[in-house]
Amino acid sequence: DMKKSLLILVCLMLSLTGVAQERKFSPEKFEADLEAFITKEAKLNESEAAKFFPLFREMHQKQRSIYMKMRNYGKEKPATADACAAAIRNRDKLNMELSQLEQTYHKKMMQVVSPSKVYDAIRAESNFHRQMMKGWQMPRPNGWQMPRGGMQRPRGKRP
Repeated sequence: DMKKSLLILVCLMLSLTGVAQERKFSPEKFEADLEAFITKEAKLNESEAAKFFPLFREMHQKQRSIYMKMRNYGKEKPATADACAAAIRNRDKLNMELSQLEQTYHKKMMQVVSPSKVYDAIRAESNFHRQMMKGWQMPRPNGWQMPRGGMQRPRGKRP
């Protein structure tokens, strides 16, 4: 009957909307999950976390501004060889700024928690990002795999 079909359709649409909202990226949730993961992996107690994470967030905020500048150099290829060389020099300069920024903040972090815990936090952040990227991998066509060398078709099968 029509009412029943309409009700089923509405319920289906609401459930699909709920699934889509769950999959939507939330920077706040990502940050909270990252900090929880680092806290656990680096075994930071409450006091250490309270000293460590303000520096960690500050470093990330400054890194983001450098990444934004770097992204501008990748948008369009400059028209001349001289402009390409200048863009490369500017990108290299930004990479050095990024390294110096990390070095500065790592020193600050080691003043508030032990170097061992800073080391563990750096590794934990890297592992967290790696795990998140694995979760975001795009689905591949049937039979396709992503080995270390890139996407390859299974042997003996032709699409």
